[in-house]
Amino acid sequence: MALPPRASPAHRAVALVAAVLVAALAGCTAPVDAGIPQGVEVSLVQLRSDVAARQAQVRIVNGTDDVVEIGAVAVSDGRFADAASRADEGRVTRVQPGATVDIRVQLPAMNCETDAGEPTVEVELTASGSTAGGPIVDVLDVISPLHERECRAERLAAAAAVTFGDFRPSAHPAPAALELTIAPTGTGEAVLLAIRPTNLLEFDGYGAAALPIGLTTGSSERTVVELPLVPLRCDPHAVQEDKRGTVFTLDVELDGRPGQVQLAADEDLRAQILTWVSEWCRES
Repeated sequence: MALPPRASPAHRAVALVAAVLVAALAGCTAPVDAGIPQGVEVSLVQLRSDVAARQAQVRIVNGTDDVVEIGAVAVSDGRFADAASRADEGRVTRVQPGATVDIRVQLPAMNCETDAGEPTVEVELTASGSTAGGPIVDVLDVISPLHERECRAERLAAAAAVTFGDFRPSAHPAPAALELTIAPTGTGEAVLLAIRPTNLLEFDGYGAAALPIGLTTGSSERTVVELPLVPLRCDPHAVQEDKRGTVFTLDVELDGRPGQVQLAADEDLRAQILTWVSEWCRES
């Protein structure tokens, strides 16, 4: 790696360890944690507001006496189909001595061919024009559950397209009707056991709505289930503060193993449901 003109000894050291890291990632035997400057800690976290956007945060803790400037950021893992890269691409973040900064990264699609992976990070140190990196601690165990959830959803999609159809609003106190459509692909097997209510919506008269619908290789018959919805809550902030009220959970069985798959209403359907909740609650 070429060093910048008149680089200081500290900058030369960072560039040198970054070169060692790049060689390690290319398959050499040098340790992959050599690139992170001493006194700088990096970890992976996910805030609640990041979940819907499929993002996470690379947390930088600067324990040195100098400002650290971070440009590009990338998190790699064998369970990722590609690297998770900085969401605000092109921006440079100055981390003051003793400060902690979170840099948002966009999570990629999952690689469902493997369950194995160890996360690593690469950061661009703009002051020296070098790239440093090494292992990154997944503090809140973000990657494993995400990989499991999304690969389970991928396996379900191989057996059937499960989507929401028409929504018919209602006046208080009658329930609205939301259609759940199951269209088998004919090339996979699964069992849809039940669909669960959300933190905003419940199924009129019962908790989880039992389906159960079995899908086998060769299945082709389309099934439509009508779900009777009523608001679970009508407090003034029910709609204003909603983030997950139209994200339902499917209980499924794939390869003989039970699990859950999230099924979210698209933006148009979400708007229809929230408008109905407001009007239904106003009449109650």
